[in-house]
Amino acid sequence: MLRNIPAILSPDLLMILRAMGHGDEIVIADANFPATSMGQRVARLDGIPATDVLEAVLRIMPLDAFVEDPALTMQVVGNPSAVPDIVARFQEIVNSEADNPAEIQTLERFAFYERAKGAYAVVQTGETRLYGNIILKKGVIKPA
Repeated sequence: MLRNIPAILSPDLLMILRAMGHGDEIVIADANFPATSMGQRVARLDGIPATDVLEAVLRIMPLDAFVEDPALTMQVVGNPSAVPDIVARFQEIVNSEADNPAEIQTLERFAFYERAKGAYAVVQTGETRLYGNIILKKGVIKPA
């Protein structure tokens, strides 16, 4: 056990987060996402909602402040301007937990998949809400 580390972050996921560098991306994916076929590295957190994982990750990982789109979600197929409830919740979490809160941007479904293929890692959650996927770009921790 460690202090000040959210308990839902597995040892494998902690190792991934620590190994990531500035500009690397991580996907927090729902249970339907093809994580194993897309991810260079996959950490599984079955049974845990994506919103809980996002909150835990943002408590320890800086969000990139040097780009306009450090957080991306998938557009709803057939209605790209729709904002699913889970995406609205993602935005609330980014606003409250990120050291550099940003407006979540969206990508068309297949563009999201292509971006995910280049991510450092994918975290497969147990999230059952549709469109429960988000890509985060890691930032830097400034010297004290």
